[in-house]
Parts: sequence; structure tokens; C-alpha cells
Amino acid sequence: AWTLWRKRRAMELIDEAMGQSCETSEALRCIHIGLLCVQQDPANRPTMSSVLLMLSSPSVTLPAPSAPAFFLASNVLSEEIQSNDKILNGEEQPYTANDISITSVDAR
Repeated sequence: AWTLWRKRRAMELIDEAMGQSCETSEALRCIHIGLLCVQQDPANRPTMSSVLLMLSSPSVTLPAPSAPAFFLASNVLSEEIQSNDKILNGEEQPYTANDISITSVDAR
């Protein structure tokens, strides 16, 4: 979605099966709001009340979204596909690009 948005081809994200039942401007606005909600810096993401206002008031001007937190460039994706092939062949251990750590706090 981010790549198509940056290339000004976000219309390609709208499912053709939606046909005439979908208002294009509304769909593009929803995509825009969705991209605002997944920005890399959480401080730049809108609050839920802001999202509700954006969805219910078409007159509200939306800021330009910045890169999402989980965006993988095509070269990174290509490397990941090659790595997955190595994993399937038993040459490497699996990994993810989006590492997560979980801390469990226990009482003493």
C-alpha cells in the first residue's frame, strides 16, 4: 500500500469487485487514514478520536503520511525470499525482519 501510495497509484488498492458500490474518494481517504495509523513514529500516528473525526468529516484535511513501521523495500523482500529458500533447504535458521521482545514481570 505504501509503495503504491508514494507512486500515486493508490487506486490500484481498491478491489475491482467493489465496482460501483464504492465511492473512490472515500476509499482513498480510508487508505490515507490507514497509512497515518501505521507510521513509523507512534507520536505521528493519530489518536482514535482523531481517526473517528477524519472518517466522519470529509472536510478535515489529512496530513501526508510518512513511511509505515513495517515497510519492507523490494530489495529487502528479495533478500527475504532468498533467505526463505535457504531455510527450506536447511541451510539457514528462520528469522523475521520485525523482531519482538517480550518482558515478563514476576513478583518476588
